[in-house]
Amino acid sequence: MNLVESFADFKAGKNIDRPTMVRVLEDVFRTLIRKKYGSDEHFDVIVNTTTGDLELWRVREIVPDGEVTDDRSQISISEALSIDEDYEIGEECYEQLFLEDFGRRAIMAARQTLISRIMELEKDEIYKKYSERIGDLVSGEVSQVMKKDILLLDDATGTELLLPRQEMIRGDFVRKGDIVRGVIKQVEMKNNTPVVIVSRTDSEFLAKLLEQEVPEIDDGLIEIKKIVRLPGERAKVAVESYDDRIDPVGACVGMKGSRIHGIVRELNNENIDIVNYTNNPTLFIQRALTPAKVSNINLDMDARRAAVYLDPDQVSLAIGKGGTNIKLASQLTDFEIDVFRNNQEVEIDDVDLEEFSDEIEDWVIDALKGIGCDTARSVLALKVEELVRRTDLEEETVRDVMRILAEEFEE
Repeated sequence: MNLVESFADFKAGKNIDRPTMVRVLEDVFRTLIRKKYGSDEHFDVIVNTTTGDLELWRVREIVPDGEVTDDRSQISISEALSIDEDYEIGEECYEQLFLEDFGRRAIMAARQTLISRIMELEKDEIYKKYSERIGDLVSGEVSQVMKKDILLLDDATGTELLLPRQEMIRGDFVRKGDIVRGVIKQVEMKNNTPVVIVSRTDSEFLAKLLEQEVPEIDDGLIEIKKIVRLPGERAKVAVESYDDRIDPVGACVGMKGSRIHGIVRELNNENIDIVNYTNNPTLFIQRALTPAKVSNINLDMDARRAAVYLDPDQVSLAIGKGGTNIKLASQLTDFEIDVFRNNQEVEIDDVDLEEFSDEIEDWVIDALKGIGCDTARSVLALKVEELVRRTDLEEETVRDVMRILAEEFEE
């Protein structure tokens, strides 16, 4: 059983620096020496990390025969001459030791210690390396699909990465062998093993994708000031240019959307709004509510609230389906936004009927809008009988419509 071969096996492919490896090996062999000789004080351990060669030397002072008072540090001249006939009294005698001299059981124990120490070193190295890379973009091949997690193998290092289901975008579907991208969100120790957690829902993932697609961001000419996301649905990104000649929004979107389209596909068609950042809160709120066009804004700076007034046809755009647009605009600007129409406050989570065109036929939506009901809550506010009377729709049709609209708010 060759202990050094164990070292060579474990050294291959490990990102452990040589001085650390030498220190571990010396510790293991000195432990071996202490167990056999009681002390390692008069021994030299020489490790060649390039070739894997190991040399163990016992060093003792040569004294006349019969004058050895400490056989750990001294050796008689007659014994020294049996090692090398050129030795003389007063010199140091170097006696080479071989692993076989320690016995098979001791070597096996040392091998297990060596394996354990190197594995611990590797774990520490993985933890340290990935802790320094939190927020970095990473891609990996799917090695295993489990109920709660996806296991990836880092394309660059082969290290196992963990992509929890809750860190995946709605609609993500992966199979073994697929290449998946995300950002390193955190590294934690579980049962003394480093676990590298990857996320696709973190805002930093979108930031890194933009940085990769937009050279001006990577060059520092454009800065991403803030990102807010509802993963898989909608995101808003505030950007600022440090060069007056560069339009930050245009640079991020690209010619005919060339830069943003790849990111949208990566994020399962997540709707991404890029807006110009400004220190002017009124203007920033106006931009954050895109695609809606705002008529007027009244701010309460102390309460961080904004009363936003819009034309009736802009209200549903400002709110967005399920209130997504206004929710993200509030997060982006750090203002609580209240939407008003015709001097009346609008329900924040109201939804335009047009958003239900995939579930409700167009002629039914037109009939409802014909009586002034252009949002889900305006329909639900009326009784079935009144809707039947005013629209001439069948009662069954009206009940189906109200069920579909009600389910939206139950979610």
